[in-house]
Amino acid sequence: MAKIKIIRHSLAHILAAAIQKLYPNTKFGMGPDIENGFYYDFELQESISPEDFKKIEKKMRELIKNNIEFKKEVISKEKAKKIFKNQPYKLELLKDMEGEISIYKSGDFIDLCKGPHVKNSKELPEKGFKIERVAGAYWKGDEKNKMLTRVYALAFNDKKTLNNFLEKKEKAKKRDHRKLGQELGLFMIDEEVGAGLPLWKPKGALLRKNIENYLYKELSKQDYQWIVTPHIGKLSLWEKSGHWNMYRENMYSPIDIDDQKYLIKPMNCPFHVKIYNSEIRSYKDLPIKYAELGTVYRYERSGTLHGLTRVRGFTQDDAHIFCAPKQLEQEATKLLKHGLSILSDFGFNDYNIYLSTRPKKFAGTKEGWEKSTETLIRVLKGLKLDYKIDQGGGVFYGPKIDIKIKDSLDREWQCTTIQIDFNLPERFNITFINENGKKIKPFMIHRALIGSMERFIGVLIEHYGGAFPFWLAPVQTCIIPIGEKYLQYAHQVAKELKNENIKVKVWDEEETLSNRIRKAEKQKIPYMIVVGGKEEKAKVINVRHHKKGEMGKMTIKEFIKETQK
Repeated sequence: MAKIKIIRHSLAHILAAAIQKLYPNTKFGMGPDIENGFYYDFELQESISPEDFKKIEKKMRELIKNNIEFKKEVISKEKAKKIFKNQPYKLELLKDMEGEISIYKSGDFIDLCKGPHVKNSKELPEKGFKIERVAGAYWKGDEKNKMLTRVYALAFNDKKTLNNFLEKKEKAKKRDHRKLGQELGLFMIDEEVGAGLPLWKPKGALLRKNIENYLYKELSKQDYQWIVTPHIGKLSLWEKSGHWNMYRENMYSPIDIDDQKYLIKPMNCPFHVKIYNSEIRSYKDLPIKYAELGTVYRYERSGTLHGLTRVRGFTQDDAHIFCAPKQLEQEATKLLKHGLSILSDFGFNDYNIYLSTRPKKFAGTKEGWEKSTETLIRVLKGLKLDYKIDQGGGVFYGPKIDIKIKDSLDREWQCTTIQIDFNLPERFNITFINENGKKIKPFMIHRALIGSMERFIGVLIEHYGGAFPFWLAPVQTCIIPIGEKYLQYAHQVAKELKNENIKVKVWDEEETLSNRIRKAEKQKIPYMIVVGGKEEKAKVINVRHHKKGEMGKMTIKEFIKETQK
């Protein structure tokens, strides 16, 4: 069986061939393989709806059964223009191509394509694909261009793998953080406030605070110094850092203040550099570690926004480490170990590690990139960690290590990143005095251990299905008095628990007991305590765990010990 990427790319051509048969006047855009499947963009004279999916899939299967050969040909640009004379999008693509042109023929369908593809359609799984949805997509992703119809499909090696994926997807719908966030009263997004700008409700803010408190405690142990920087700064700062030139399309337009251009903060690093540069530094001071829970703002297209996991304003657990060249490997090793430890504390023990190498657009010298990349390889090998190479995936100022965690549904999420930077020290002329009294440049490491707070919480919600571990839960215990006359005892129990820093809610609404218990269960509160006359008389509480069920009667001290586990 061919590699899955080749299968998906070949199925994209089969989809296009089926569309050509069913909708003869179609104009064809592009059709790449993507994660879990493929898509193809079409300009159609009629719309495609979910009711048409089975018809298209049936035609695709007919084509596959015909044992269609995928034949590659290399032709001149002029010949290609003749072949695609009635296909305006293919002609537009040809304008940017130089030299000979590669095309693929699969039956009656011809496409501009470098490949690779399967040799014959009999290598494709007849039942391993499924059309998933249709969406509008601007040609080449440019809002000024025509809106095309994008047909998305899932594709795997066989039907069993496809069904397993669909089953996980169904589970993911139930765990969707947007749905659970609303049900649990954690956050909201309001149109009048703006897309991609979440508002945190009291319970969501408390969940954030739990994570922030954890980070303050953990990072302080590692000798980080906490700093705070403003939300805007002069545009010239990001011009000097190189970010304005490299990432302008992701930044908001400058604003005028006192006849000068200012920028809403897209990243924190230039501010951290300025704080480092505010004093003369000695080798005895290094490494210097600055940490900040810094909120930044970046432009994301409206179509890419998704609850908390893709937003326009987000808070990073951002830090920058300034170290001597000889300290670089040691500090990167510490960071990676610490990052894995923190992820484990949040319940993420399954992950993939990627080493991202030099991109096409980069700052610094190739020699500097090679030395930094070699350092990160030594770090990974020294910790005996398996990793994959993300060729060209580095940021413009240096190579990086990325940790992508896997949640309970086996989905990958980008979290920890460790990036070496020799660009900003050069641009801002930052130095330290070495043992010989000479000024030399330090290395700078950018790092985020959980990444964006918003995305991380979105992932946490889905990973736990909203049923957070006790230490993270915004409400840890719910006390339900059987009747109004036991309300005083309920508040007495609550007071004792609050004295032990346990977050308690007394559920005293005028509802039936069963309704209150049901609501507490839906809120996924870790522990529920029911109290009545027997409990008050014996000075005990009746405890129920959200996942384990009934735990029986215990004293308040016994319950506190239970929570401390």
